Amino acid sequence: MRSCFACPWLKQQFTLVLGLKKFLPSEPEQLLRRLLACGPCSRGTVAVVGSSGESWASSNRTRASMQGNRSRDTRPELALRRAVHRLGLRYRVAVRPLPEVRRTADLVFTRVRVAVFLDGCFWHGCPEHHTASKSNSAYWSEKVARNKARDQDTNRRLQEAGWVVLRIWEHEDPHTASRRVETVVLEQRRRLRPVPQLMIRR
Repeated sequence: MRSCFACPWLKQQFTLVLGLKKFLPSEPEQLLRRLLACGPCSRGTVAVVGSSGESWASSNRTRASMQGNRSRDTRPELALRRAVHRLGLRYRVAVRPLPEVRRTADLVFTRVRVAVFLDGCFWHGCPEHHTASKSNSAYWSEKVARNKARDQDTNRRLQEAGWVVLRIWEHEDPHTASRRVETVVLEQRRRLRPVPQLMIRR
């Protein structure tokens, strides 16, 4: 279900509903109708676009394709994880390197402060494989531009906090990419390893 809101109150309620979806007996659409009927936005100040109304996508095919996209555990991600795991490296999956910043890395090496992002060629504007969408091109070009700006901001925030950021394109060979990850992680281990203090005889 996709939605656009003119009312901050309903946006907050909708976010809460989606967060509790698996614990609730009703569908989000039914709960939203109740919220619309009793909330401060019941006078028609909000437009909700759902499965039974207008779609945000330019066509049914586009909508079906977008709904099928996964936010994590994609095929390139799984291939990279397996390759990195074979090298003996252990990591956390899909966590925020900085808990206070809403940016999620695909692989996180907490102790050595290495954050690995696996970027999709379309979504993040790969210079080799990104192709502009023919339908609704203005929307998608702005979307990709925002994603790229967000990526740069994420890199800056993490680097300022002492993290090493490694970005890998989804088209890269997972075995080659895993070696890059290994090199960075091992270098960080050496750099952060405490220097043993020499015993000074008095």
